[in-house]
Amino acid sequence: MEAITLGTSALGREPGGQRLARELVSGRFRQLDTSNEYAGGRSETLIGQVIGQVPGDGVTVFSKADRDPGTGVFDGDRVMRSFEETISRLGVSTLPVYHLHDPFTITVREAMAPGGAVPALVALREQGLVGAIGIAAAGGTLVEDYIRTDAFDAVLTHNRYTLVDRSAEDILRLATERRMLVFNAAPFGGGILSGSPRHASRYGYRPISPEFGRHVEKVRELCERWRVALPAAALHFSLREPRVHSTVVGITSVERLKALDALVDAVIPDAFWEELDALGAPPPSPVD
Repeated sequence: MEAITLGTSALGREPGGQRLARELVSGRFRQLDTSNEYAGGRSETLIGQVIGQVPGDGVTVFSKADRDPGTGVFDGDRVMRSFEETISRLGVSTLPVYHLHDPFTITVREAMAPGGAVPALVALREQGLVGAIGIAAAGGTLVEDYIRTDAFDAVLTHNRYTLVDRSAEDILRLATERRMLVFNAAPFGGGILSGSPRHASRYGYRPISPEFGRHVEKVRELCERWRVALPAAALHFSLREPRVHSTVVGITSVERLKALDALVDAVIPDAFWEELDALGAPPPSPVD
């Protein structure tokens, strides 16, 4: 498992997607995260097209099962259809990791019942069509409930474990107890830790509180004192966490992909992290 996974939720939504897909497949980082529903399936389609066109030996693609886009149905039959759609678009026969994605239209009980989404995922694993099954969802307590079923091998948490947020602590603890594979997505908190002025007042795509904003400003000032780029600190916060096996970084452009090299290669002194700890626990984030 590589430390960096490239997120492709934006792939297929913008012009020039095929060029970005080629760069994703042929670049330094060799793991991609996609999903059945990203850009209506276009993310998977573009990845599948370029894997066949560009030398991409060793590229690993993870994907996710999604509910029916029209009806919201998310039962076992839908998981099987979602899987077939995904492997057809990608041009592969198996997947190393396959997640249950944002199961918001069903309860955990419904997902676990005979004919439900989770038994279908287990069947795919037993048939050798997927190597591991995971839960990937935005809700913190919902993810914890799925982890406690002990059905899953992996978990993907999103906007909940960052330089300014520790709300995924219970997820990491539960996953580590079960020796699960952990993907930590969105280390920049939806943009606020990337240094983008456009996202300065939002975290995880939601408005921040004054208290949360003050804490972010303290972290920003700490970075300035140490001459550490804020996005580099945000990325390395996740990379240095031993319970996280891979950090998922969303890539929206070729330029952002190229900029990732410098962030990954940045060297941050141990004393910086000591001062970060001295700031104390972050206040509740908008995604709690």
